[in-house]
Amino acid sequence: MVWLQKIFRQGFLLPACFFCGKPNHNFRLFFFVFITVLLASCGNSDDEVSGYNRKSLGIEEIINADINYTLGGKAKAKLTSPLMLRVQEANPYVEFPKKLHVDFFNETGAVDSRLDALYGKYFDLESKVFLKDSVKVINILGDTLYCNELWWDRNRRGGEFYTDKPVRIRRKLQIIDGIGMDASQDFKAWHIINPVGIINVPNSQFPTN
Repeated sequence: MVWLQKIFRQGFLLPACFFCGKPNHNFRLFFFVFITVLLASCGNSDDEVSGYNRKSLGIEEIINADINYTLGGKAKAKLTSPLMLRVQEANPYVEFPKKLHVDFFNETGAVDSRLDALYGKYFDLESKVFLKDSVKVINILGDTLYCNELWWDRNRRGGEFYTDKPVRIRRKLQIIDGIGMDASQDFKAWHIINPVGIINVPNSQFPTN
């Protein structure tokens, strides 16, 4: 940025209008402000610039988000994520670009299922969450759902989880593959729309992950 500082010392601020040749003080002021901002931004890190850009676009950033969902005064779910972005636009949404984890609670307050995903997006107006990339849901019995895309809609009582994409469910002695599924939030009740294969696995040979 030495060359810009040299320009200031030499007074080279384009003193005349390009089109008429007359002094243009407004242009001089604009150019001064532009260069000042440019010089100031040169010392900012990429993270600082990224943070400034997010604020200017109406994006609120929350580090280590910890959100509790309640119904009738009772805890129903707890969501944690290292990064949460709240975007204010015509259709506002909340984005979790660096994975998220959710614990779901039963009527006694105990955890009865867990959810993990590498990415999540909550749509305010629809009140539902889109999850993708290494999505996993596990219940207290150990039954585990694996898929790459899943919707979580709390308004769909008994079928809060659903997808039309490939799924795999691992039970104690079975692996079930299929296309499309809906399931309750505690993942105790689920239905695969189009099963494509069932593999019976002896307990000693059942995969651990």
